Amino acid sequence: MMKRITYHKLVRDRIPEIIEKDGKTCVCSILSDEDYLKLLDEKLNEELAEYQESKSMEELADLLEVMRAVAAARGSSMEEVEKIRKEKAAKRGGFEKKILLEEVVEEATP
Repeated sequence: MMKRITYHKLVRDRIPEIIEKDGKTCVCSILSDEDYLKLLDEKLNEELAEYQESKSMEELADLLEVMRAVAAARGSSMEEVEKIRKEKAAKRGGFEKKILLEEVVEEATP
């Protein structure tokens, strides 16, 4: 009796090859651009949740790989994302000082 497991998830490019090397058969299809972006967004959430659970650098690297794919799929690049990050850091700072904003008090206007 054959065991079937249904996934319906975006996987890395070499996963089908790895599955078949393991003596298994997999059924895959190529996504449309629209479905690809939708599943990339789902993958971002999945990888972020995995990082939040494990706090491992491997999961953080997976998140970065999906971010790279999202940037490319949206016609950009990690270089462009890094440029934007640097511009924001120059204008607004980074997170190195560990500042917790607790409240803002604003004078009431009469």
